[in-house]
Amino acid sequence: MSEADEAAKHFIEERKRDYALCFGTPAGQRVLVDLTKFCRGAESFVVPGDRDRTYVLAGRLETWLRIEQHLNLTPDELFQLYAGRPSTGAKTDDRTNPDADT
Repeated sequence: MSEADEAAKHFIEERKRDYALCFGTPAGQRVLVDLTKFCRGAESFVVPGDRDRTYVLAGRLETWLRIEQHLNLTPDELFQLYAGRPSTGAKTDDRTNPDADT
């Protein structure tokens, strides 16, 4: 692994820890329940006949999926996802967009 990859992996490990610290408390869990509803984390974001509203809800879902990935994937899985490399069994949602910055 290159030095740049090592640095990126370390950054991802720290960020994953930050997400866990933020959402691992009872208050954080309550926020996650709220965000699940607000971001449509458990339902379709498509609003038939309303393209603009659908796009807004798609953006919310993308945010929810990023949080979910950082809480549920290992640092190695996150690194593979954001590096755009073949998955080694990472459990990701087909709706994810790994093109976001690391």
